[in-house]
Amino acid sequence: MNKRQFLGTGLKVATALSLPMAATAPALAQAERYLVLQPPQATANPDKIEVLEYFWFGCPHCFAFEPAINEWAASKPDDVDFVRHAPPLNRSWTPHSEAYYAAELMGVTEKFFEPLFNAIHRERRPLRDRKSISKFAGELGIDADKMEETMESFAVNAEIRKTMRTAQESRVNAVPTVVVNGKYLSTVSMAGGHAQIIDLINELVEKERETA
Repeated sequence: MNKRQFLGTGLKVATALSLPMAATAPALAQAERYLVLQPPQATANPDKIEVLEYFWFGCPHCFAFEPAINEWAASKPDDVDFVRHAPPLNRSWTPHSEAYYAAELMGVTEKFFEPLFNAIHRERRPLRDRKSISKFAGELGIDADKMEETMESFAVNAEIRKTMRTAQESRVNAVPTVVVNGKYLSTVSMAGGHAQIIDLINELVEKERETA
């Protein structure tokens, strides 16, 4: 969903929004198919090539991208890690970000992730707050009270602060956005389509493999 600006996520994450931006803007590369991040961003595991997707559950473009990125992830090389971040680039996204990180902390992401996407976009269910999302989790056999409690927790708030900081430093202002190994940023529109961005991911992974 293009041109989303950082609007904050309330008092809990206000300090994350006040952090300084990276010193140098990303450089255009390869006819603007991707941007080179300067400086490069740290990755979770330096022993792996990281492919990071920024997404929002409420974004129809993210939902449309799911089949392509999931198919790629299912057959990715062993030296590649696939990671997702859910920064609330708009205040209204916060409950969905909380839900994602709560599911991660509870170890129920696989059970929760795709059903929530489908409920929002296929079934058009208005799952926009903690109560409704927790109730939906209960429908999936997940402890609804624990889900709501975890969504409100310090641990989830810390994850949101961290992902907002990472997104801000990488100049992410749209979802879905993909960052390869903390160095190269692209979107579906920049790459030219779903198939094209998957090809680009593979190309940049190989570039990083050769560099290493």
